[in-house]
Amino acid sequence: MNLQLPKGTRDFPPEEKILRDKLIGSLKVVFERYGFNPLETPMFERFDVLGAKYAGGAEILKETFKFQDQGKRDLALRYDLTVPFARFVGMNPQLKFPFKRYAIGRVFRDGPIKLGRYREFYQCDVDVVGSKSMLADAECVRIAVAGFKELGVPVTISVNNRKLLDELLEKGGVQKEKVAEAMLVLDKIKKVGLDEVKKELKEKGINEDSVNFIVELSTQENTNQEKIAKVKAFLGDETEGLKELSELFSYLEGVENVKYDPSLARGLEYYTGTVFEGFAKESKVTSSICGGGRYDNMVPALLESKLEYPAVGISFGLEPIMDVLKEQEKETKKTIVKAFVIPIKNGKECIPIVEQLRAAGISADMDLNGKSISKNLDYANSYGIPFVLICGPKELEQGKVKLKDMTSGDESMLSVEDAVKRLK
Repeated sequence: MNLQLPKGTRDFPPEEKILRDKLIGSLKVVFERYGFNPLETPMFERFDVLGAKYAGGAEILKETFKFQDQGKRDLALRYDLTVPFARFVGMNPQLKFPFKRYAIGRVFRDGPIKLGRYREFYQCDVDVVGSKSMLADAECVRIAVAGFKELGVPVTISVNNRKLLDELLEKGGVQKEKVAEAMLVLDKIKKVGLDEVKKELKEKGINEDSVNFIVELSTQENTNQEKIAKVKAFLGDETEGLKELSELFSYLEGVENVKYDPSLARGLEYYTGTVFEGFAKESKVTSSICGGGRYDNMVPALLESKLEYPAVGISFGLEPIMDVLKEQEKETKKTIVKAFVIPIKNGKECIPIVEQLRAAGISADMDLNGKSISKNLDYANSYGIPFVLICGPKELEQGKVKLKDMTSGDESMLSVEDAVKRLK
């Protein structure tokens, strides 16, 4: 058999999984610091939920893995964590609002593959439902900045408002029925370049002059407030979208590396207001490493309800973040083992020593195959295990072990208790 992985999927050997777990652990610390609670939903959902109006939209459904169960019910692997979250909220009317949650799990998209983009990947989401306030939107931006600071990844967070983009396009002369199309084409500027965007606008029958103001403003090196002032002058009025964006930036005073990008739309159709996207600075990874926005209509649409369920959230793309971290890592850990016990002759007598290390909270392992000291040292060295404990008849008679620092080569004869203290 020719063993192969499905296209767009990967195995994660220990040296990668250790880094992934470190990444997830760091983000969880930040999420909980900001008052978000954990939530887990199934990896697959009913297709009518994922394909509902105000869910992902037609573009994302093209990339959805769809299947049937034995009862011929249409199901699909989830393409994000937001729609399942909205479904959960709709099924749990007893929730007290605002409800804040984070979720970390696999999602699936049958789309194109490139660096930082795969068909099976993890998302890491935080969401707030039950608040219309721009304070909730600002908190999503702040948690992104705090999360990447925790990871040591310099980023730029781009922010826009879909209502405002809609207002600018209509003011520019885009026909109302073509606004959504123009919005999605403009969103591709960073990905495909201005020439390709102009070409696609022409193919869709949209006059490129109608988007010139947005394009020019997006490429100018003005401050956020200067750009907002230009937008107000262009619109001639303080519209709903402009008010929301201005309020949001008033709550982000003092937060660095957050910029207003007038062309940012994000591809998913469910966004209704604020949208944001984060990019790593000075990295080969050019795709966004986080993104999200406000989606006030999703839960009411799923419930077919007139009740309001305002919601906003942000998703961290673990795959592109991992690629950024791997660029930064000079050396990757191959094991979580901190201490390796090498028995000389009698492995049975070393079991209590290993268990004593483990009971003290030290990740410990021991030779299971009766190899020589030299081969065991080679084994520990190949995995980057920082310490070994050599346990021979002489050491055991004295109630001691020989602790060897594999980095410096220093050796010490110590009691197990003292060895534990040294290791901790």
